[in-house]
Amino acid sequence: MPHSFNKIWIHAIWATKERVPLIDQTIERNVYAYIAEELRELGCPVRIINGMPDHIHCLFLLNPQKSIAEVIKQIKGTSSHYINQKEELSVKFAWQTGYAAYSVSESIVEKVYHYIHNQKQHHANKTFQQEYDEFIKVSGLDNTN
Repeated sequence: MPHSFNKIWIHAIWATKERVPLIDQTIERNVYAYIAEELRELGCPVRIINGMPDHIHCLFLLNPQKSIAEVIKQIKGTSSHYINQKEELSVKFAWQTGYAAYSVSESIVEKVYHYIHNQKQHHANKTFQQEYDEFIKVSGLDNTN
């Protein structure tokens, strides 16, 4: 094969430090727009970003020359700096250290898109911790270690 081809969709999730609900409606749109632009600059086209005051979901194509860890570290760092520079919060903003990232099959990209799009409705019935525990269980990962 003379050319390389990659199309790896990533569903990434990360939370605010200590899951403090800091991303309210007054900054949400600007934060998501900033993160989307940063992802695009890293060569990671964004399908959707949405979340809740204490966590965020992103669906994007991974740049084949970047690792997921590298992309998420960059996005979390620059977005924390951006939020703190805007001085719209009375406390210092920070993301938690960890994150979750899942590959998404092309056949279910639209399903994941709708799941992320409907975060507010989804979390009317389920906490972030319940959602996190379900992701861990479905992924076959053990969250007791």
